[in-house]
Amino acid sequence: MQKLFFDHALLGEGWADNVTITHEAGTIAAIERDSTQGDAAYGGSIALPGLPNLHSHTFQRGMAGLAETRGPSGDSFWTWRQVMYGFLGALTPEDVEAIAAYAFLEMLEGGFTAVAEFHYLHHGPDGAPYANLAEHCERIAAAAEATGIGLTLLPVFYAQGGFGGQPAGEGQRRFLNDPVRFAQLLEGARKAVASLPDARVGVAPHSLRAVTPESLAAILPLAGDGPLHIHIAEQVKEVEDCLAWSGLRPVEWLMDNVPVDGRWCLIHATHLTDAEVGGIARSGAVAGLCPITEANLGDGIFAGVEFAGQGGVYGVGSDSNIEITAPGELRQLEYSQRLALRGRNLMAQRQGESTGRRLHDETCRGGARALGRAIGALAPGHRADIVVLDGAHVDLAPMRGDRWLDAYLFVAGKAALDRVYVGGRQVVAGGRHAAREAIEAAYRRTLARLVKA
Repeated sequence: MQKLFFDHALLGEGWADNVTITHEAGTIAAIERDSTQGDAAYGGSIALPGLPNLHSHTFQRGMAGLAETRGPSGDSFWTWRQVMYGFLGALTPEDVEAIAAYAFLEMLEGGFTAVAEFHYLHHGPDGAPYANLAEHCERIAAAAEATGIGLTLLPVFYAQGGFGGQPAGEGQRRFLNDPVRFAQLLEGARKAVASLPDARVGVAPHSLRAVTPESLAAILPLAGDGPLHIHIAEQVKEVEDCLAWSGLRPVEWLMDNVPVDGRWCLIHATHLTDAEVGGIARSGAVAGLCPITEANLGDGIFAGVEFAGQGGVYGVGSDSNIEITAPGELRQLEYSQRLALRGRNLMAQRQGESTGRRLHDETCRGGARALGRAIGALAPGHRADIVVLDGAHVDLAPMRGDRWLDAYLFVAGKAALDRVYVGGRQVVAGGRHAAREAIEAAYRRTLARLVKA
C-alpha cells in the first residue's frame, strides 16, 4: 500500500479538499476526504483523473511539420497521405521505437496518462514481414515501458486499397495482412505487452475501404473481449466511394452489417446524417474525436452538440500527433463547435455548467471505455492515473473548483501541468518527464537521419 496526499482532487462525486489516495499495485484501494497528510507522500496541489488518449499513430509524430508545404492544387487528406507514405518508407524498427517513446513522453507531459495505439505499420520497407512478425508491436511496448504510459495496443488489419476489394497500392505494402497472418500478429502483440501493467490488446480494422465484408467477419472474433476500433466517415470522398460500392454510407453499412456496441470506437465519424448521429449514440459506441488532427487535415467538424445532446459517448485522441496536448484537444473540440454553430459554451449541457468540467468528465468516461480499462476516474478499483495541476500557476491561483478546469483547458494549457502519476508511479515532475533527456536525444538522432532521407 502507498499513499498520496493532495490539497484538492476531482473525485467522482465532485471536488474535495485534503484528499489521501491509497493505491496498491497501481490500483486505487481507498480515498479519504478532509484528511491530514500523515505518513502519505505529498502528491501535489490539484489532482485530476488522467485523460485517456483514444487514438494515436505514434510514427506520424516524426513527420510533424513535413506536410505543410502547398502543392500544385487541391491539398487535402489524400495528398497528406502521400507524404506519409513517403516518410514511412525509410522507418526501421529502431526508428519506430524512438519516435513512439518521444510521442508517449509528450503525451504524459501533455496530460494524457494512457493511449490506444492504432498500430498499422507492421512490415519492412519492401512489404516483407519481419522474421518476428510482431517486431513493431514489441517496439511500441518497449516505448510504453520506457515512458510508463498505460497502453492499449490495437494491431490494425489492412488488406485492401479501396472499397470492394481494390488492390492495395505500393505505399500501403507495409500494412498488409490476410486474416491468417493477422491472427498470428495478434498473438505476438499479446505476448509483447504481457509484462506491462494493465495493458490491453484489441483489434482495429483500419477502415471499410481497407477490408472486405468477408475479412472483417473473420477478424472481429479475434478480439475476444478486447476493444474494437475503426476509422470511419472521415472524408467526404470516403462517404461517396462507400455509397458507390454499397449504396450505403459508411456508418450505415457498419450498423447494418456488424453488431456495433459499447466495445466499439468509431474514429472521426466526421460526416454523418442525423440518423447516423442518433444510431451511434444509441449503440453505446464511442465517437473517437481527434480535433487537432481533423483541423490540420481539413477533415471537417463532428456534430458534437447534437451527438452529446442525444447521450452519445465521446473521447479524444492525438491521432497524427502534429501537436500533443490533452487540454488542446478539448479546447479545439469546443472551438470547432463554436465556429460551426456561431455560439459559445456549446458542449456544456445546462445553464451554469462549466464547459471545461463537462469536456473533461465526458472524455475521461469515453476514453476509458474506448481503451477497455478501468481508468479515467479517481475512484477505488481504477488505476491511479493522476494529472496534477500547479495551483500556484498565475492562471489557476485565483480560481477554485471547476474554474480550475476552465483555466487549464482554455487559458494555461499544458503549461499548468506539474506532476503526472501512472498507476501511482510518478513519471512527470515540474512538467518534465523523468527520462526526457535520453528519450529526446534518441528522437533527435532518428529525425536527423530521416529528414535528410
